[in-house]
Amino acid sequence: MDFKRNIEKYVELILKVGLNIQKGDGIFVLVNEHSIGMVREVTKQAYKMGAKDVVYDFSDDEMTLARYAYGDESIFKEMPKFKIDYIEAAYKNNYHRLAIVADNPELLKNADAKKVSEWNKTRAIASKPIMKYTMENHVKWCVAAHPTPAWAKSVFPELPEEQALTKLWEKVFDATRVSMDDPVAAWKEHDAALKKHQNFLNEMAFEKLLYKGPGTDLEVYLTEGHRWVGGSGKSTRGDVFMANIPTEEVFSMPHAFKVNGTLKATKPLAARGRIINDFHFTFKDGKVIDFDAKEGKDVLQSLLDSDEGARRLGEVALVADDSPISNTGVLFKNTLFDENASCHFAIGNAYSENIKGGAEFSDEDKKKIGMNNSIIHVDFMVGGPELSVIGVKKDGTQVQILKNGNWAI
Repeated sequence: MDFKRNIEKYVELILKVGLNIQKGDGIFVLVNEHSIGMVREVTKQAYKMGAKDVVYDFSDDEMTLARYAYGDESIFKEMPKFKIDYIEAAYKNNYHRLAIVADNPELLKNADAKKVSEWNKTRAIASKPIMKYTMENHVKWCVAAHPTPAWAKSVFPELPEEQALTKLWEKVFDATRVSMDDPVAAWKEHDAALKKHQNFLNEMAFEKLLYKGPGTDLEVYLTEGHRWVGGSGKSTRGDVFMANIPTEEVFSMPHAFKVNGTLKATKPLAARGRIINDFHFTFKDGKVIDFDAKEGKDVLQSLLDSDEGARRLGEVALVADDSPISNTGVLFKNTLFDENASCHFAIGNAYSENIKGGAEFSDEDKKKIGMNNSIIHVDFMVGGPELSVIGVKKDGTQVQILKNGNWAI
């Protein structure tokens, strides 16, 4: 593997397909100590493509742990407004968001749980004014990943650290099509394939979806006038971009008040520096009324307690079980990859692009149509080889969408 060349191709893909950088664009990059080398390549290529500026939001695992270990409890209850103002000013001045995810899935396993929970809620509430810029596509945005030693050992515990890291990079390059000769061309072809599923689902205009699988028996109504979206999206300025690299999903908007039944996760979820495993929900009239988890139940509880909308669904996404990521046979313990190996839902906020005019809706408008509103948006995986998804039209006509986990359309 020519690692240096693959990094160059990966960055080119992120900038050309993910952010679709145009002359005069600014980039706001989330970076940590693990991804700094790759972000240097991002900076170099971005300026060559005509970016006006590249700025950074830096974090460090050891610094994060020190903050939780020694920081006074008061600092976790308030986020300085200038931090939010800075990010919002960047978005208003044509800066677009690039998040390079370089995580340790269990970084906060031994951190003070009360401080972690308090800070996550504080940050989510304070970030609501800037969350809309990505959730409503006012800016172009892209999330991509950078393997770390801790993440690699979590995925491949049987291997020495260096071998585990090399193997995880190989899987990431495969999943993102970077290992192909021309990743940019491959992504354009992939985008066209996702659009075919998107267009079919939009033509069908299903009223509701029926999910059945091990531990799952769920009825999910979709909002009136919902739109399915797959692959590339458009910013409110009309610029095309790819929010996730990789992506294999076609997603839409569930009705926040019309979901009933049981739903079992099929993969662990890495959230808030912890792992949530073997968990399930019971929904009534759209709301989670019961839940359990064999591991990380307290983290799941804190997510659900974020606000009223955190107990309701904001996204429904369809992914074939034979997707390239699923076929790697790897449990990535990273939502960006695992959600694209499996059908999934998200608790929390809905995406405005999933309904016409959504970016202009007031909170009251959203409530009337069943568009969920929350300070969080957390994906969890429910797909697998035994999952069936049936679409039901208003006249009662049923169409098998997924059978044995794969597309039936």
